[in-house]
Amino acid sequence: MEMKLTIKRVPTVVSNYQEDAAATAGERPRAGCGRDCLGDCCLPDSKLPLYAFKASPKKPSSQEDASNDEFFVNLLLGLWEDRMARGLFRYDVTACETKVIPGNLGFVAQLNEGRHLKKRPTEFRVDRVLQPFDAAKFNFTKVGQEEVLFQFENGGGDDSFFVESSPISVADRAPNVVAINVSPIEYGHVLLIPRVLDRLPQRIDQESFLLALHMAAEAASPYFRLGYNSLGAFATINHLHFQAYYLTVPFPVEKAATKRIFLAEGTMNSGVKVSKLMNYPVRGLVFEGGNSLSDLANVVSSACIWLQDNNVPYNVLISDSGKKIFLFPQCYAEKQALGEVSQELLDTQVNPAVWEISGHIVLKRRSDYEEASEASAWRLLAEVSLSEERFEEVKAYIFDAAGLVQSDEEEVSEDEDATYTPVSIAPPAVAEGCLVLQ
Repeated sequence: MEMKLTIKRVPTVVSNYQEDAAATAGERPRAGCGRDCLGDCCLPDSKLPLYAFKASPKKPSSQEDASNDEFFVNLLLGLWEDRMARGLFRYDVTACETKVIPGNLGFVAQLNEGRHLKKRPTEFRVDRVLQPFDAAKFNFTKVGQEEVLFQFENGGGDDSFFVESSPISVADRAPNVVAINVSPIEYGHVLLIPRVLDRLPQRIDQESFLLALHMAAEAASPYFRLGYNSLGAFATINHLHFQAYYLTVPFPVEKAATKRIFLAEGTMNSGVKVSKLMNYPVRGLVFEGGNSLSDLANVVSSACIWLQDNNVPYNVLISDSGKKIFLFPQCYAEKQALGEVSQELLDTQVNPAVWEISGHIVLKRRSDYEEASEASAWRLLAEVSLSEERFEEVKAYIFDAAGLVQSDEEEVSEDEDATYTPVSIAPPAVAEGCLVLQ
């Protein structure tokens, strides 16, 4: 039997203080806001839980160590549910209607009728991937500390550990924090905010991307993914952040076939392998492997830096516990501005960001949800993709920026030409969140 829910119609915001920030944008700053926020007025004198991750992720653990591997996900989801019990979320996303659409790829559709209504206008230009941070607009320093789950820092050792209350140390560097998204689109939906007090704009660098990979590695679960949206690719806040959540089915993009791009021997020192997606509506690159997380972060962040420096909007999915990265240059907002997107697609009010591109599509109208099919999902996502010619052009620039050289002579074997490598399915370590109807 299908579960039915009509979600309360509320503004689409990521923090309970987002609307307050808009109302007080013109006021002069005060010394100490009195509500325990993440700004300079409150955070340096505060204590928050601390999750210290291991300096170098271990190789796959033995059965005896499996419980340790599950600690991060169990901790994060337990704290997330605590915030739900406190009433900090705008609605109960765990009771949403969600289904897997029949078809080869198994697109996942969710009905969320209220999330987009009364949405505050985007506070920055959508035709510029890089824009300066603007303290007058909403940013995560204005979030209340009750929305924070923990600090996320490198412990420097071989083991991870958790401290329930730890002073904020800002002498050497601003803290990284993990906070809830109060308008979640899935179970366990959180935000990773690197160096929150440094007020970094939404742009990837090697350090922030490596931090996101460490979070995925700590989770050690195929069901916990991280995503990134650049400005122009449906990021809604110009303050550096990644999103993450827990969903116990494979994403369609994780099941899509890939074709290996063979590299010249001199450029393979990092151990990173590169492929391109095949038979998927959005053209994209897949990076995996690497001698270390840092090697993989260096290659992918170099590609992202080229894209943002050259005003190419993009989305990133971090999959398979940080071992596989999907990179999608996209052009949907550009097509919208040029009037090249059909009214039928515009009427769905779906903004194809990283989760939609990966195959988890949040629909705003019941009619779209009930009529959802693989063909309709494909039509929407195909509008996101660069043309084949433009994609190959961008790929060449990305390779150059990342120090990769494509081999002139590809030795293609039958089992390396196109591979089907879905995320492995195992019993979930914790209770499932949003019900998925097959």
